[in-house]
Amino acid sequence: MSSVSVPPPKCLQKPLSVPHRHMFGPGPSNVPPRILEAGANPVIGHMHPEIFEIMSDIKSGVQYMFQTQNSMTLAVSGTGHTAMECAIFNTVEPGENVLTAVNGIWGERAAEMAERIGARINTIVAPPGGFFTNVEIEQALSKYRPVLFFLAHGESSTGVLHPLDGIGQLCHKYNCLFLVDSVASMGGAPLYMDQQGIDILYTGSQKVLNAPPGTAPISFSERACQKIFNRRTKPVSFFLDLSCLVSCRQELIITSHHYISNSVAEYFHAGLENMGLKLFVKEKKARLPTVTTIVAPHGYDWKEITTYIMKTHNLEISGGLGPSVGMVLRVGLMGCNSSKANVDMVLAALKDALKHCHKSKV
Repeated sequence: MSSVSVPPPKCLQKPLSVPHRHMFGPGPSNVPPRILEAGANPVIGHMHPEIFEIMSDIKSGVQYMFQTQNSMTLAVSGTGHTAMECAIFNTVEPGENVLTAVNGIWGERAAEMAERIGARINTIVAPPGGFFTNVEIEQALSKYRPVLFFLAHGESSTGVLHPLDGIGQLCHKYNCLFLVDSVASMGGAPLYMDQQGIDILYTGSQKVLNAPPGTAPISFSERACQKIFNRRTKPVSFFLDLSCLVSCRQELIITSHHYISNSVAEYFHAGLENMGLKLFVKEKKARLPTVTTIVAPHGYDWKEITTYIMKTHNLEISGGLGPSVGMVLRVGLMGCNSSKANVDMVLAALKDALKHCHKSKV
């Protein structure tokens, strides 16, 4: 046998060092010590009886978090994108009509996923910072007759919290499933799956829930399950095929509720306006409390602002995403990060950046 031709990398021969950062972007968020400690528990076999007990507890926690009694409630291994694909791949077959509400990047992503599996894509489009009325949604449902309607509850690319009341009933009127993305809103804004007629709801672990990335809670109504288990073709993904997931049981997640976001967001918004900064979402009721979008300050390079704040204050905020690129700064206040003390920290960092970053005379 010859000696190994690829030597062990020197970078892996020293301890891992991860810096502490104040994570005030649109996600991921800081993970509290209690949850980090839970991740240090021993690994046991996936068929051990203790695992089934844990999975049952997790299912109950997700049902509480979503406010649902759906039996088909679980957490898939993966990010919010995984849950989005799980929802679309299982409920939509090639040639079927899908309607997506596009008022930011997540509606665009849902449309692309459905298009890739051969669905007929229809969209309603609002400008960045906007949202849809129930009248506009019903007109589109009546026109396109989709099997699935996608809507992002918390559109983190633009900072919009979309109203949900009445939409589920409209979808059911037109024999359509109502799919809601709550990755940026779950735990930070009220949401009631059963009461609001939502057929499929998912979120991600790494934002308001303050858990490590890689777990996506999802729940399916009985109407959704009927569509899924009576399809003519197999889903394009074996990994996300619900018939397999059900037989393999659920994965793990740690959940919690943090409905303090609204008051902290209002405190933050007032502080921004006192500094002379403008909020991107004009209507107060449509502002996502977990991700605030600030109109990029005139005359400044937004990248210079975010870079300065990271370098000087060890604090992350972000620029725009998708349709809001170059238009906004995004600040996330999620879970344990959602406090007035942290708001003061962000405001001080922004004030310092505006003082020291270059401002053009144009």
